[in-house]
Amino acid sequence: MGIKTDFLIIGSGVAGLMYALKVADHGTVAIVTKKQAMDSNTNQAQGGIASVFDLEDSFDLHIKDTLESGDGLCNPDVVRQVVTGGPACIRELECFGVQFNQNGAAPKEINGASFDLGREGGHSRNRIVHAQDMTGREVERALLERAQNHNNIRFFENHIAIDLITFSTRIKRGLITTTHEDCCCGGAYVFDRKTRQVVIFSAGITLLATGGAGKVYLYTSNPDIATGDGIAMAYRAGATVANLEFVQFHPTCLYHPAAKNFLISEAVRGEGGRLVDSHNNPFMHRYDPKEDLACRDVVARAIDTELKRSGQDSVFLDISHKPADFITTRFPNLYEKCLSFGIDMTKDPIPVVPAAHYMCGGVATDMCGRTDIGRLYAIGETACTGLHGANRLASNSLLEALIYADAAAKQAVLDLSDINRLTQPLDVPAWDDVGTIDSDELIMVSHNWDEIRRCMWNYVGIVRSDKRLARARRRIDNIQQEIQEYYWNFKISGDLIELRNIAVVADLIIKCADHRKESRGLHYNIGYPQKDDARWKKDTVLRRAFVG
Repeated sequence: MGIKTDFLIIGSGVAGLMYALKVADHGTVAIVTKKQAMDSNTNQAQGGIASVFDLEDSFDLHIKDTLESGDGLCNPDVVRQVVTGGPACIRELECFGVQFNQNGAAPKEINGASFDLGREGGHSRNRIVHAQDMTGREVERALLERAQNHNNIRFFENHIAIDLITFSTRIKRGLITTTHEDCCCGGAYVFDRKTRQVVIFSAGITLLATGGAGKVYLYTSNPDIATGDGIAMAYRAGATVANLEFVQFHPTCLYHPAAKNFLISEAVRGEGGRLVDSHNNPFMHRYDPKEDLACRDVVARAIDTELKRSGQDSVFLDISHKPADFITTRFPNLYEKCLSFGIDMTKDPIPVVPAAHYMCGGVATDMCGRTDIGRLYAIGETACTGLHGANRLASNSLLEALIYADAAAKQAVLDLSDINRLTQPLDVPAWDDVGTIDSDELIMVSHNWDEIRRCMWNYVGIVRSDKRLARARRRIDNIQQEIQEYYWNFKISGDLIELRNIAVVADLIIKCADHRKESRGLHYNIGYPQKDDARWKKDTVLRRAFVG
């Protein structure tokens, strides 16, 4: 069973959808998504999109804020490309039907715009364009509606990619051995969750837009789909990955036994919210001059320190000093969600804790989203473009995804033309599961899933040490051996695919963290508390070693 397409997109968030809309007039497009098309990290994004519109703002200021947040590891050329493309990107989204909040006052912004611009941690000016407090959902809605009505775009929901297909691969149930020379991607093996069959997707160009890897950790703001699939598949195929030690922990996730993965937007602090302890005492002044508007790495470590010092379960985010009608208008979704848990944010402080939120590293790409495997692109959170460096500036993620979707689409259209002109169709071997049986030991999957996430939270979290990393590495090595044995002996399942991927990503995070003997940005090692520019002002790069 197989499907042939010009463009294969794995993931249906804002990056994949925008790319699809831009390439669809040049060829057939297949979008593979793990659950429903609307299920993505994008759909969870509350804050907004950082872009320069205010007359008191400038590209240079946005660039400066991004570089400072990235703590020495951003690629300045990439930062300029993304920042300067912001206004046109916002205008395009408006043309696609995205409804951003307006300020209702006389235009005081560039080009006569009148967006209601918010501010978040690390930003020196108000520049967050938003749609209430659910910007990601509004952008996803508009792009998805447009993509579903395009004749050249087909969605394959409840399909999960297993492995990439590469030209230089000798295949039996996926990747066995590969050389790095002239390695090109020809599509992917994909598991249909409904039929429980493996489908071969053959493609001229393959794009990874699978989002982040928050589910590698026990506590995360990410949805359940964020299992690092793109990073794991690309690494297994031989692509370079980089900077995976830089996992951003969002400082403020709602702390409540019934609240799963619910983020309290940084925009709350941008609008005057204050972090306080259980006695209602502010504490951020002890950690950074910017106080509550410090960058996320600083705030997350500050909260972690406060919790360890006090022994409390959470700190609190208090915006109750602002007018009630302002809070309910600016944060309608947050207000209703908190109220459903018995917390009235117009009167009560909100209990919050840090949680894994964003992967700043990923599959290494150039400025067009190309990986070092031919015909394979990566954009969005699964990619490491050089924008974020050691710590992502708030609300730069949706901006990056949209800018790189455009750049990747333009290059992919050119590449497809060359592919069709110069190459022969790839003869892909069928999926081979001869000798495998249905599993009667699903406890292995659930147990290892839980052990990986607890291990990563306890030993590879906000604060690390060489001893903790060594413990984590031993445990993940043992788990990976169990998973590999299970994978080759039993028939494939969606849960097994995701378990295999989070184990790979966990291993890569540990290796990157262990390699960097300093503290920078989101990576803090108590044995090396200082930044060391002389030795470590560089990316951490990993590539799989092959034999055969």
